[in-house]
Amino acid sequence: MARPAPTSKHTKNRSLSLDAAGWLHPHPTVQHAPSPNHDNRPGRAVVSLLVLHDISLPPGEFGGDHVVQFFQNTLDFNSHPWFDNIRTLRVSAHFFIRRTGAIVQCVATTQRAWHAGVSRFRQRERCNDFSVGIELEGTDTLPYTSAQYRALRHLVHALRRRHPIRAVQGHEHIAPTRKTDPGPAFDWPRFQRENGWKPWQMPAT
Repeated sequence: MARPAPTSKHTKNRSLSLDAAGWLHPHPTVQHAPSPNHDNRPGRAVVSLLVLHDISLPPGEFGGDHVVQFFQNTLDFNSHPWFDNIRTLRVSAHFFIRRTGAIVQCVATTQRAWHAGVSRFRQRERCNDFSVGIELEGTDTLPYTSAQYRALRHLVHALRRRHPIRAVQGHEHIAPTRKTDPGPAFDWPRFQRENGWKPWQMPAT
């Protein structure tokens, strides 16, 4: 179960930041929910890519802890008929941003999370090796919330201070024959305005 990070008068106004191990420092908007679904990045792989996803379990239903439980391998697959579709999967993402803007971290950014699968970016395969994955609670077609865009902006700022991230892609861009997220609902121009991402770093539209 995701546990709220401890809070104090010293954390309320502090911006997000990552420690040396790749975990967000305690903050009132952050929970740590470690997932066993991770491993070491290969060799001297450098984190240079950000991959955005969407997820909701069951699809289109928000709130609750199903997503976090799924990443932690504790989801009760008998609790909803749709969960039979994912019963055999073992996946994770580094971060999950709820509709409220709350951030759950499941994997340290220094570790390889299992979020991208078979993927390719600029002639380079296996995007998990060199990327950070962020899951937005949502669907491809339902607009994401302003709170999520705000949380994403703060998280991206912290990530780029810690890692030399040079590009951002949707899962749909690095695995176009398999995936469609974060879909047309994601406002890429807003992301660009709010994060100062140069046009050449944005996915082709």
